[in-house]
Amino acid sequence: MHKKLFALSASVLLSLSFLPAQAQETLTVYTYESFTSEWGPGPQVEETFEKDCGCDLVFVPVADGVVLLNRLRLEGGNTDADIVLGLDTNLTAEAKETGFFAPHGITTEAVAVPGGWTDETFLPYDYGYFAFIYDTEVVDTPPSSMEALLAGDVGLKIAIQDPRTSTPGLGLLLWIRKIYGDDAPEAYAKLADRVLTVTPGWSEAYGLFTSGEAPMVLSYTTSPAYHMIAEQTDRYQAAAFEEGHYMQIEVAAKTTRGAQNPLADRFLQFMLSPSFQDIIPQTNWMFPAAPTSAPLDPVFDSLVEPARALLFSPDEVADNRKTWIDEWLSAMTR
Repeated sequence: MHKKLFALSASVLLSLSFLPAQAQETLTVYTYESFTSEWGPGPQVEETFEKDCGCDLVFVPVADGVVLLNRLRLEGGNTDADIVLGLDTNLTAEAKETGFFAPHGITTEAVAVPGGWTDETFLPYDYGYFAFIYDTEVVDTPPSSMEALLAGDVGLKIAIQDPRTSTPGLGLLLWIRKIYGDDAPEAYAKLADRVLTVTPGWSEAYGLFTSGEAPMVLSYTTSPAYHMIAEQTDRYQAAAFEEGHYMQIEVAAKTTRGAQNPLADRFLQFMLSPSFQDIIPQTNWMFPAAPTSAPLDPVFDSLVEPARALLFSPDEVADNRKTWIDEWLSAMTR
């Protein structure tokens, strides 16, 4: 009798050992490549969130922010994304029109971006200001305005990004449009003489700059902080423009698919917490969009502070983006 019982128990245990382990819950986040790079915020965000949720956070990177929206359109309603992180306010109106996103339902009291925040679908995770970064060992007198840049030495070339694929590239187009209005196409044509190359995304352009291929690059006022903190050098600096600098607010939102995944809401709440925001300044090299647990490194206080923060509303960009990009392309390829 005891032998039979033991044999039965062993049989049950053996059968249980072949049952598959319970799969971890998964959250899929589409974002841009520099976010998920080894030096970007992605690795720390993944480690911190997974430790808290006991889940599997999967990042799916694409080249740059504009490509995120293009990919969602190609996928239609069949996306694998629960969260899309890396669009900015220049794209949010168009993104809402796709019908692929769900309201976040989260209080925005913790959000601390210039001008405040009221959007019911998108939540900001950082912000910054576009700027031209120059190599002080090559550029003796940096431009002090957009006008000076456009009229500057055509021998000092600039690396910029494509507005069709890159949020910084689109930001430059809008920056010039904000300053020059309907005269922007003439300004684009002047800029073309200064451009070494137009890259699909930020990483490629900045890599050309740091490798010495171009003495100036379109980036952010916060970019020098990386070099000062991580590399202990003040060689690379941002040119301060008297007309002001165009602001970028980067955002995330849950998709309609993500609305069915409780981890999506949990991630968005986490994104506004100090646990996430502490990671942003010295990995994404932008300003945090919500309070951090400690003050930023004093280096951030030494950065260029824009005389004016320039910004179009999301609806203005949505109504005009195609026309303005067509103008850009026409002027840049004359």
